[in-house]
Amino acid sequence: MIKYDIVDVIMSAMIILSLLFFMLIFAGVGISSVMVKQDTTDDYLVAGRGMHPALAALSAVSTWNSGYMFIGFIGFTYTVGYSVIWLGLVSTIGQVFAWAWLYKFIQNEGKERGVRSLSSLVAEKAGAPEAKLAAVLSVLFLSIYAAAQLTSGGKALFVMMELPVIIGILIGFVLVVAYCYAGGIRASIWTDAVQSCVMVIGSIILCWIAIKEVGGFSGLNAGLEAQSATLTSFFPTDLKFGVSLWIFAFFLGGLGVAGQPQVVSRVMTLGSDSDRKQAMIWFFVWQTPFIILMLLIGFACRVLFTDPGFDAEFGLPMMAMTTMPAIGVGMILASIFAATMSTADSQVLACTAAITDDIKPEWREDHKTTKKVTLVVAAFATLISIAGLYIPGGDNVFKLVVLAVYGLGSIFIPLLIIRWMGYKPDSTHSLVMMISAFAGVIIWTMLPPLLGLDSVSSADGIFPSVPGMGAAFLAHFMMNQMRTPSISPLGRFNLPDKTKLSAIATTLLIGLGGAEIWYLVASPDSSDSKGSVGQWNIISEFSNHTLDEGLEYISDGESLTLNLHTDSVNSLQNGNNIVAISVVLTYSEDETSGGLGCTVPGASQPDPDTITGTIMHDEYNQTGSGQNDGQNINSHEILIEWYNSSLVEQGNWSGYKSEIHDELNANGVGLGEYSIEIAVDVQTGGALGCQHTDDGEEVDYLVQLIVLDYTIEESE
Repeated sequence: MIKYDIVDVIMSAMIILSLLFFMLIFAGVGISSVMVKQDTTDDYLVAGRGMHPALAALSAVSTWNSGYMFIGFIGFTYTVGYSVIWLGLVSTIGQVFAWAWLYKFIQNEGKERGVRSLSSLVAEKAGAPEAKLAAVLSVLFLSIYAAAQLTSGGKALFVMMELPVIIGILIGFVLVVAYCYAGGIRASIWTDAVQSCVMVIGSIILCWIAIKEVGGFSGLNAGLEAQSATLTSFFPTDLKFGVSLWIFAFFLGGLGVAGQPQVVSRVMTLGSDSDRKQAMIWFFVWQTPFIILMLLIGFACRVLFTDPGFDAEFGLPMMAMTTMPAIGVGMILASIFAATMSTADSQVLACTAAITDDIKPEWREDHKTTKKVTLVVAAFATLISIAGLYIPGGDNVFKLVVLAVYGLGSIFIPLLIIRWMGYKPDSTHSLVMMISAFAGVIIWTMLPPLLGLDSVSSADGIFPSVPGMGAAFLAHFMMNQMRTPSISPLGRFNLPDKTKLSAIATTLLIGLGGAEIWYLVASPDSSDSKGSVGQWNIISEFSNHTLDEGLEYISDGESLTLNLHTDSVNSLQNGNNIVAISVVLTYSEDETSGGLGCTVPGASQPDPDTITGTIMHDEYNQTGSGQNDGQNINSHEILIEWYNSSLVEQGNWSGYKSEIHDELNANGVGLGEYSIEIAVDVQTGGALGCQHTDDGEEVDYLVQLIVLDYTIEESE
């Protein structure tokens, strides 16, 4: 055991040293930007519009992908399998359109009008009502986005160094502020460029090791197929709204890169259209292989980590921990942590630009105030990240990023497109479009779960880019028709006549209908997700983890309440399958008697007291009572189970393998808060001349979580 501890300490020390080595490189690059920076707000926020295309592009890759790719995208890939390829492919096509088309417009407008924030671009002038609203919504969604980055870094540190997630978040806050104060956008871009290189190199090494671990590409496919045929299908099962809108949402999500202020700020640092074209080439040459590497690593994680309750977003750091040497683990951890922090700082700087340019234009040239705003925004994002730890699903990086990315894209892309077309909406028009987009995203994402319905924005629904942008464009056409019907809603372009509209509609219907038929034919049956039918042996092992224990004197008629949380149990690891909770209460009798009458046989015999225990956890609750007998130490147990215990006792199953998981995998039900209440109801005996006294009882309690580990083997 001592030998193991020494090896463990040495391994941890090497990881820390490797992490510090790479972090110092990143920090050194960022600090070196101080040598060329100028103490002006323009240099702080757009680097004087003179950044090299390669640096801007590599920074955009790091900022756009960041912790989302390492944590959130890996988790999504783990969950859905091969069908995630549509997200990577179609989103990339949308990004090509954004770089070739919208970024050209953004770059030209930014230079001509001298604006430094995306919210200023969608208004006629800085400080206009629509610019203020755009800035407020930018700050909201970017803060959520930055919070997702901080959560990513916290999760990485938790897996690799066993630090609490909240500690990782706070470390991230300090680094974000340091990045921002060091050199503004220039420091962010320089460090991003170096991080992009380390990200790709580390991903290549990890991917090579991962593919080797699963037995090559054939082993990867076979491993996924063995778990579920749906994982190796290029279409998911049971899409709620069909495949066309499902895919189109990914295209709009990719196009939405032009609506991300932290990425647009990189484009604004470029000096000419030629620089933009060079940066575009650098961007896709660097990002495309990175996406492919992340896909392969995500698939390998699904094959290697099959424990019930495993958090899919821990896949990549867990892969690094189990397959790479210490220096490699440090490099991956540094890549994840630095990428998330630099992205968070880019988002914080974008929020700063929106506030100082649009919400409070009088701060525009006040460099000191600008830095104070940066600090406040970083603190706000940190609070969101910490709060998410205590909200169900609030620490899911993928969901946070989807909400932020598609929210920002829905607000800005429709306005950018109509402005590119030459349409000049006034403040009212722009405000209605932005409010409609915001409402579309929020209602589509949050309303169904609040009503107790299935989510419509999850993997089998439609991501909120479609309802968000759809609501904005609908508002645009309605406002145009009601207020300025003499002006074409397409700006310098005319609406097609009825004949052309009919032809376009017919073509779309035929195309969409063909796509839906193709999906119905090509997609797997939902029953395939259950895997194969067979005879299975179940090998199970239980372990107990103490949640709390103690000895308390409880007075008659009173109760002791224990408020507990599973986070306090250090022995629990990620993926533990908590299937039950047990509370054992142990007690005796301390009733006393006195008086001449006590000499009568039976007069001094105590009456039994009742000790009652109650467990409450979410919708589960259980109460159990026991009594002391006056002679011995007594005890009783209160138990709540949320798994099929009879299946474990039986030890075998005939049917689908997935049905065993449905019965034995608690899926995180056992995590969270517990409330334990222990009450004592005293009964005193006695007889004529024999006085009994009993004020309460001393109760020894032991609260334990029961964890089930099981493996399933096919019967021979």
